[in-house]
Amino acid sequence: MTEYTVEFVGTGETIEVADTDTILSRCLDEGVAQEYSCRVGMCLACTAEIVEGEVTQPAARGLTDEEKETYALTCMARPKSDLKLDRGKYPPSIEDDAAVEAGTDEEAPADD
Repeated sequence: MTEYTVEFVGTGETIEVADTDTILSRCLDEGVAQEYSCRVGMCLACTAEIVEGEVTQPAARGLTDEEKETYALTCMARPKSDLKLDRGKYPPSIEDDAAVEAGTDEEAPADD
């Protein structure tokens, strides 16, 4: 078992996470306020952008293989190196879906 340092960008929070633990489970153990909901890799509430480092997250079903390179679902992700994560950052596909649901993806009408 190897432990890695996980730093949350802009918060000053840092935790140690074993390569056998998920990042979310350590956050909960350490009292770090990491958002989450389903804890099974589907809801994406716990998403964080990987600023630096690598994770393994084969069970993260809510992300595409390409998104898994840049984003971590902290409920599924286990560190493979020291990490810097930016919480509350979501893949563009999620942001695009949210815009469609909110009706903000349409162009504004032109002024006459």
